[in-house]
Amino acid sequence: MSERGAAGPGPAAMQVCRIMRPDDANVAGNVHGGTVLKMIEEAGAIISTRHCNCRAGEPCVAALARVERTDFLSPMCIGEVATVSAEITYTSKHSVEVQVSVLSENILTGAKKVANKATLWYVPLSLKNVNKVVEVPPMQYARKEQEDEGRKRYEEQKLDRLETKQRNGDVIFPVINPEPHTVGYSQSSLIHLVGPSDCTLLGFVHGGVTMKLMDEVAGIVAARHCKTNIVTASVDAINFHEKIKKGSVITVSGRMTFTSNKSMEIEVFVDADPFVDEPQERYRAVSAFFTYVSLSKEGKPLPVPQLLAETEDEKRRFEEGKGRYLQSKAKRQAQAQPAARQ
Repeated sequence: MSERGAAGPGPAAMQVCRIMRPDDANVAGNVHGGTVLKMIEEAGAIISTRHCNCRAGEPCVAALARVERTDFLSPMCIGEVATVSAEITYTSKHSVEVQVSVLSENILTGAKKVANKATLWYVPLSLKNVNKVVEVPPMQYARKEQEDEGRKRYEEQKLDRLETKQRNGDVIFPVINPEPHTVGYSQSSLIHLVGPSDCTLLGFVHGGVTMKLMDEVAGIVAARHCKTNIVTASVDAINFHEKIKKGSVITVSGRMTFTSNKSMEIEVFVDADPFVDEPQERYRAVSAFFTYVSLSKEGKPLPVPQLLAETEDEKRRFEEGKGRYLQSKAKRQAQAQPAARQ
């Protein structure tokens, strides 16, 4: 049993291991952030689905609704073994919170390091009716404080998801002959036809597949901007607003919003065009902010060319990105101070 409490008859925790292959990494040998995000989502989906089906009732599949901010604490390389650990930490009536950590191991030396930690939220959808959210079996907590803390996290993410969905109206338009280091110069889009291998049993896209595509687009934007090797440093909350069905055409778009001395923030969103015989028009399915850093050939951080914001909208987004950057920096410093005193 987990120290956090039991998740009812279902498993409270699980682990998955996989060796990193050449096709998981970029040309410099660093594992793509999207590959890590996909592994995290797969582990979360498995344990959530198991828990939601641990009692007699309507069969269901857990669908990813949100990924909280996640930091890539240490890069992984080809040949290392990733151990992904997932644990259910809170359940509401219709959602499951899963804490996931990724440990990388050099199997030649035995050295291990924490590569990533993330918090994900899932909702169980009926196998008979994809639009029906079924009830989640309640979790048993070791202490009342754990349930109270989990409920607080649930309310916070619920509010943020609503606010994010309300401001998702932007689109990215091509720019003719853009100047270097402008938003238009590095912006990028990817078009992908959703096939059966991309989808769950219910016929909609795996959250991990979507996140991997988002990371690819964000990486292209970052590389175009600085012309160096780049790696994912962190991802702000990823909100899944609508399901994406098999056969849909998705457009993954990314644009630079902010640069500090050593980091770049890229806004990425996913728009979906449904089946041709459906009345629904294109809709915003997913949105997030990715942060990248520029590295030398030796893997050392490099200065990032400053973004040239030209329009009023670009200047506004730059200031908003600066606010997120300063808030994140202050949070990291606050977390580091107690550790330094120990």
